[in-house]
Amino acid sequence: MALIPDDNKHALQILAGTRGRKRGHEFEFELANQINSMNSPVLRADTQANVIKGRPDFALVQKALHFLDWSLCTNIEAVPLGSLATAEAGKKWMEVRGIKIKACKSDILLTLYNGELYESLGISVKQCNNKTPTNAQLYFTTAIAFCRLLARNNIDISSKAINSLRQFCGDEGFRPSDDPYKMSGRSIDPRRYFWEEIENEGRLELESVFTKEQDKITKLLLQKAYLDDPFSPELLIHKTKKIEHGDQEFATYSINELIKLSRSYAGFKKKEYSVRKGSFKDPAGIKHEAPRFGIVQMQRGGQKQHPTQLQFNLQAGYFYKI
Repeated sequence: MALIPDDNKHALQILAGTRGRKRGHEFEFELANQINSMNSPVLRADTQANVIKGRPDFALVQKALHFLDWSLCTNIEAVPLGSLATAEAGKKWMEVRGIKIKACKSDILLTLYNGELYESLGISVKQCNNKTPTNAQLYFTTAIAFCRLLARNNIDISSKAINSLRQFCGDEGFRPSDDPYKMSGRSIDPRRYFWEEIENEGRLELESVFTKEQDKITKLLLQKAYLDDPFSPELLIHKTKKIEHGDQEFATYSINELIKLSRSYAGFKKKEYSVRKGSFKDPAGIKHEAPRFGIVQMQRGGQKQHPTQLQFNLQAGYFYKI
């Protein structure tokens, strides 16, 4: 459903988000076209670095050949899928290889052929159009939906932990503003509880789950978003930043490789921060805890359109750090 703006400022925010999504899909279509225009056959080159400058189509196909352990491919086909997730009108599905796709975590479906043999791989595509790397959104949902995702994948958490996560997001009925006693003397944001404020038993359980199940949860965030997704991504390509002149820079990973690198980089931890912008700036000396694990950052969405959503991001510049 299309969003209805509350005022001119909100309308501009919606427009900016729409333009950003369209730029992302333009990149996906451009990359798919480049892949489809590659000369065949393509021979596997020596193992390459994860972060390279040059042609994204060649880098991605090389990553796929190494992932499949193929020495060459005789033909390549790329189909862009990303616009399915944000389609606002008209046809919201497509058929690929006889499979109807309504929503897919992959942004491109890459098929490599070797004679009559072929393999299809889902590709997650990220990009940054700023001169310095920024956070890349990984998963955007509600506290309840995220807990259901965990449960579907045999990571059970208690009702207390679910309620603590709903406090963190500021769901209706779980906000400081819903309880006059909690509002007494409160000088910080009344719309939600910060991580250090949520109910202690539930918070400790969540921190234990993120610690013990870090690899599994990271994999879910990278690969799972929709029920019955026929093409979960196996590879990721990330345009690192905007480069005005010279070769563009890209990072490529298999999903399993990225999960291992993320865990090696860091376990679950909390980083202190203060709210310096917006309607509810923190008084001097107030600090909050921002939960994160590996290269994944977790926060309350806070956007005007979806303020209580739970948002997971890939840390800005993670490809230089891992």
